[in-house]
Amino acid sequence: MATQFFENQDRAHRNTTRLVLLFCLAAVAIALSLYAIAAVATGFRGTDPVTQQLVFEIVWLDPLLMLQVGLLTLAVVGGASLYRISQLSGGGRVVAEGLGGRLLHSDSTTPLERKILNVVEEMAIASGTPTPPVYLMDHEVGINAFAAGFSPSDAVIGVTRGCVEQLSRDELQGVVAHEFSHILNGDMRLNIRLMGVLYGILVIGMIGYFLMRSTLWAGAGSRRSSKDNSVMVMAAIGVALMIVGFLGTLVGNLIKATVSRQREFLADASAVQFTRNPEGIAGALKKIGGFEVGSQIESPAAPESSHLFFGQALSSGFNSLFATHPPLAERIKILDPSWQGAMVEAGVGAAPAGHAAAAGFVGGDTPVASTGSAVEQIGRVSEAHLDYAVQLLRELPPTVKEAAHDAFAARAVVYALLIDADAESRKLQLEILDAKGEGGVPELTRKLLPEVERLGTGHRLPLVDLALPALRDLSASQYECFQGLVRDLVRADHRIDLFEWTLQRILLTHLAPTFEGVRRSGRRLRSRQQLRQVVAVILSTLVRAGSLSESAMQQAVDRAARNLVAGELRLLPPKELGLARLDEVLALAASLDPTAKEHLLRACAQVIAADGQVADSEAELFRAIGDSLGCPVPPLLPGQALV
Repeated sequence: MATQFFENQDRAHRNTTRLVLLFCLAAVAIALSLYAIAAVATGFRGTDPVTQQLVFEIVWLDPLLMLQVGLLTLAVVGGASLYRISQLSGGGRVVAEGLGGRLLHSDSTTPLERKILNVVEEMAIASGTPTPPVYLMDHEVGINAFAAGFSPSDAVIGVTRGCVEQLSRDELQGVVAHEFSHILNGDMRLNIRLMGVLYGILVIGMIGYFLMRSTLWAGAGSRRSSKDNSVMVMAAIGVALMIVGFLGTLVGNLIKATVSRQREFLADASAVQFTRNPEGIAGALKKIGGFEVGSQIESPAAPESSHLFFGQALSSGFNSLFATHPPLAERIKILDPSWQGAMVEAGVGAAPAGHAAAAGFVGGDTPVASTGSAVEQIGRVSEAHLDYAVQLLRELPPTVKEAAHDAFAARAVVYALLIDADAESRKLQLEILDAKGEGGVPELTRKLLPEVERLGTGHRLPLVDLALPALRDLSASQYECFQGLVRDLVRADHRIDLFEWTLQRILLTHLAPTFEGVRRSGRRLRSRQQLRQVVAVILSTLVRAGSLSESAMQQAVDRAARNLVAGELRLLPPKELGLARLDEVLALAASLDPTAKEHLLRACAQVIAADGQVADSEAELFRAIGDSLGCPVPPLLPGQALV
């Protein structure tokens, strides 16, 4: 039975197919409109009377002209879409900066900025995703927010100043939970593709505008001295193209409305599921309704990005037909069935920003309760995980937490996590650190090491998640040095244990998009035999990390793989395995469809738990495999089963 995360991933794939179909229909409509314009233009140049020529051209059609117009439309509209998508290939950062967002550094102590950063950190740790960069839209007074990116690795959260200033922390948490649901459900990739597609549809109108302006300007003098009406004909064609562009705008808005509305209802429901507090997100929506500015966005880039936002970013002259979001009252009524229609004045109930850093959205020492299995929680956040995140952040020593927020010191935190307990290996690692570490980092690593070693194993990966935003602030040269030093520290004792591999894998997965660009792997599974080999490597690696006998391991692997491959699956010997080999097959497994990924992760959980116990290193390994497949795995809670 599919979990909600994988169902949502499948829905996102279907919506992508739907978007391609709508784009093709829009392109055909544009091509027909341009054919009519071309027919009119050729009619004006003909020797027959205009009316007769138009009837001949339009009614009887001209196959050659239609083919020429169709190919030209495909080249212009398709080329413009591909160009815009390539511009957006930098991921969420490009979108946020285009909307005027300012990156908030994770070590910020400004109360207003700390308020939103704390909420995002808690949600990230609870969901098992890397902490996304946060962008503040300083000049936007409306109450709004967005999530953008291709995957959790390059996702960003954007918020308006009005959102942070006007909302209480519970309300802000509801808005952030809504945006995290878009990150987890695969909506962001569709949103960026939608921006690219719409740009291609709108470019015809832009061409018409420039054609009209340039033609009229160039021919302003010649019209008075010549009977040649070609200038006016070209200007008329420009106007006609603008009309087609206007119709394209309407079609584009209709596509955005078609694709976006239902996802907003689902994201609202997910936010309530995450927080168990419908009053939070409902309160935010009521404040939008009671605020003079509402959720309006003034950025020039808002029209192409309006479908990204939490609330309606633009006023819609055609009301519900072209609105990218459901009516505000309808969203509130679903969240709060007893609501009588009264909106709330903005700012009422907003916690003072100065208290944000210490505030939590659950009771102080509320015990962490367990929930469903880890597989069932993939891509989701529960109230128990939110409790856990708040509790974990409070347990981190202030010096370690502060270091994780600083680009310089965050490197020392990672190095400290890699220092071995074995005296001989530690000595060698510290020598490598002294020789290759940048000035001051080796000393800081030694200073943080005692406190990092006292942390429980459950704090290790959340601490890495916490440090990721600061590590993204490194320069290219600093990142290259950091990456090389991590590799050297891992290899110092000539062996790589499960935690070291997990740490390396998570760093590579989530820092590479920032420093190496968002890349789509061309490696895909091509055959059933290749899938069989991938599954065998992954499951054999995991089961050999446990304590079963050879025969029990074979039975566990064979039993777990039944929903993935036909027939018995051979347990691979150690000489055919290794963590480097695991890296190779995970790159292939990332191309699986959502249903196959779910079956694979269930199989992984089964073989890990086959010996009746789940070590911390095995739980971390499961998290790293989920990360590699694009399936965020929340922290394993006390008493929680993997599957």
